[in-house]
Amino acid sequence: MPVTDAQPDTPPARRIAHLDMDAFYASVELLRYPELRGLPVVIGGSRTQQPLQLADGGRRFARLRDYAGRGVITTATYEARALGVFSAMGIMKAAKLAPEAILLPVDFPAYRHYSRLFKAAVAQLAPQIEDRGIDEIYIDLSTLAEDSRLLAQRIKDAVRAATGLSCSICIAANKLLAKIGSDLDKPDGLTLLNAEDLTQRIWPLAARKINGIGPKASERLAALGIHSIGELAQAEAGFLQHHFGRSYGRWLLAAAHGIDERALSTSSEPKSISRETTFERDLHPRDDRPELSAIFTALCTRVAEDLRRKDYQGRTIGIKLRFADFQTVTRDLTLPAAIDDAQAIRRAAGECLRRVPLDRKLRLLGVRVSALSARGAAEDEAPPRQQELVFGGSVDRPSYSIRRERTGDGSPATCAGDHEARER
Repeated sequence: MPVTDAQPDTPPARRIAHLDMDAFYASVELLRYPELRGLPVVIGGSRTQQPLQLADGGRRFARLRDYAGRGVITTATYEARALGVFSAMGIMKAAKLAPEAILLPVDFPAYRHYSRLFKAAVAQLAPQIEDRGIDEIYIDLSTLAEDSRLLAQRIKDAVRAATGLSCSICIAANKLLAKIGSDLDKPDGLTLLNAEDLTQRIWPLAARKINGIGPKASERLAALGIHSIGELAQAEAGFLQHHFGRSYGRWLLAAAHGIDERALSTSSEPKSISRETTFERDLHPRDDRPELSAIFTALCTRVAEDLRRKDYQGRTIGIKLRFADFQTVTRDLTLPAAIDDAQAIRRAAGECLRRVPLDRKLRLLGVRVSALSARGAAEDEAPPRQQELVFGGSVDRPSYSIRRERTGDGSPATCAGDHEARER
């Protein structure tokens, strides 16, 4: 019998999907209030903006023009976005752009319910999932034999059947391209990207479409004559590293060429949970204190919601600041007991902020919780006693005083992990 050399199995080509629910919070609200379909609707109000039931069976909805406060928009329908209203925008600012837009309160329990529904529906078809938050996931389809378009449509149909909501999905060779692609044909999009599409569909896009290039980096690229992803791809490596640092410069060039080797993180045990936002304009801790306070509170609230949705608590609370000159500073604080409460997270994060000189404009603010444990695993202990907080404010009622914090037994909380770094 002739002897032949054994041929190693060829691994399947990578097929990574990014699925993003369309205007998720707003779409959930439209299921509850179908009469608002086609209207500009903003989510971000408090219980005082709850719709009123009228005697004739109709409802009276709050309008942006009547809002007073320092709240931040969580999301908006596409009709509101067409008027210039976007998530993370101050509600008072949005009221100037769209005074007649409907304002609804946030209902996180409802959003978590629909989040679980759509993820369970996808898992029935493709179980290799990386959970990226309440409204988006990555899916590894590499080992599935089905045609990409048919598989993507089946996933979209399953999500709609389970939730009544639409989603947009892109299948590409990696996470970076799939993330960009899921936004190309929104809402209710189905996008397939192959190697040829890099130059035809990706390179003409603005550089800021790459996840990881924020407003400030986009401005710096524009000042250097680089506006599109294609122009970024043609830049010299040394030129980018000179202006953005070695690591971030290398990453910019690789991203522009569609290179991303990151694997999906499907572990059910996250190391940390965080939220961060890059501001539309640089904000000064003193001059823009009310706006920063509202954003800070919103971030802590979102992190707390993420923790509760995943049934986690955390002992280490951290903050991330990026200044206008791209310098990044982080501070961590470790508490005696794990927490998942928004107010407690804000108090601890505020203590971290006190350890950073806040005398320069900021372009990014983030909040992180790590040292995670399953809820209920840690012994119940008295929560930290609130004294004072930087930026002012609390989850329920913002203020403007500077705050300090001690643990429930009166001892100072342990601080660790201070470090500074340049953006990479």
